Amino acid sequence: MHAMTMSQAHGVAGSAAPLDPAAAEAHRAFVLRYVQPGLAGLIDGSVSTLAPIFAAAFATHSNGATFLVGLAASIGAGISMGFTEALSDDGQITGRGTPWMRGLVCGVMTTLGGLGHTLPYAIPDRWPNAFGLATALAIVVVVVELLAIAAIRTRYMATPFWRAAMQVVLGGALVLLTGIAIGSA
Repeated sequence: MHAMTMSQAHGVAGSAAPLDPAAAEAHRAFVLRYVQPGLAGLIDGSVSTLAPIFAAAFATHSNGATFLVGLAASIGAGISMGFTEALSDDGQITGRGTPWMRGLVCGVMTTLGGLGHTLPYAIPDRWPNAFGLATALAIVVVVVELLAIAAIRTRYMATPFWRAAMQVVLGGALVLLTGIAIGSA
């Protein structure tokens, strides 16, 4: 087994500082136990909650109702993804660490991913143009979430940034448009 370089361990271009095998294994364990389940949760929370949140937004034009749907979708998805991650692998064969810690990381990140674009709908409906403001802010948050996902994939999964960005933006756009189309029907 050869010594891993810093660029191989972190997915950072231009760095060639060699890592000893123990540091490389510690990094690998960190990625498997925390980054990967957290990234899976963030992707799921950021993308899968787009359809119900934007469907509710465009169907009701009510920030209050949309906020409640977003809150339920985010927390429900977090619980579901947390259990899915915890129950999918006991960590013995794959070396991915304790299932309950991975489940907690995945569940929390899923919830946070959904709450990001839910929070703008906490703007009170009585504000002037409240729906338009909340929706514009939610879309900005979605873009930031998707770029953060691409950056994490670049740093830890060695995926080129623009490829990672195109993949998550394509998936996010398809789900977002689905929610808007269903909500506008």
